[in-house]
Amino acid sequence: MNLDRLRLDAVLALLERAGQPLPDRASTTEEDFVQILLDGLCELSTTDPMTGLLNRRAFLWVLEQELDRVARGGEHALLLAVDIDHFKCVNDTYGHLVGDQVIRAVAEALKGCVRPMDTVARIGGEEFCIACPSCSPSFAPVVAERVRTAVAARQFAIEAGLELSVTVSCGGAFATPWIRGAVNDWLERADQQLYRAKREGRNCVRLEEMLSTDVSAEEKGLLLGLGQTAPLMIENRKNA
Repeated sequence: MNLDRLRLDAVLALLERAGQPLPDRASTTEEDFVQILLDGLCELSTTDPMTGLLNRRAFLWVLEQELDRVARGGEHALLLAVDIDHFKCVNDTYGHLVGDQVIRAVAEALKGCVRPMDTVARIGGEEFCIACPSCSPSFAPVVAERVRTAVAARQFAIEAGLELSVTVSCGGAFATPWIRGAVNDWLERADQQLYRAKREGRNCVRLEEMLSTDVSAEEKGLLLGLGQTAPLMIENRKNA
């Protein structure tokens, strides 16, 4: 039994079931053939199959990179948690196939209203997340409201010419400049604001209050000059 052949057949079968284009072995060099298969496997491991967005695992890696950047450069970053309102009612009323159509349509609406540098992911079920680098607290409400209105303004065509509209609730949390935070903490704080938006009526945006960060010139010099990556001991104070 040829184990290498079995592994190759398994990879090809997996890519075929996922709808990935398969290379023509006869017209492709062995090196290119293997590279195409590897690229296909990488895409499967990082992509949500229903929407084509990043999946949770890949998005967590994006957040890790963003927290590193914020800690080194002192810039702001916003994390939005976005959840479709009353989605269970959609599934119960129209069925799961229509529910899947709504999830895909919302994903397209989210992709269409963010900047090229932003990252949209489907975290699970009807919940999405958006990482917005270089997004100041003063601009964050505009970004979050644009996300909310992009979904609320759309009519989703479903069976028999019926159109369906849905709304989303958004919660936002900031990565604190000059401090290396934890991904789980950032996600949890965004979720807390999302739950707040749900409690306060849905189809709305709630953002946490940004912490001001005092960093001395000496601390900045150490961070930038020595490439320090450990969190700084910095006093956080809420803006008045």
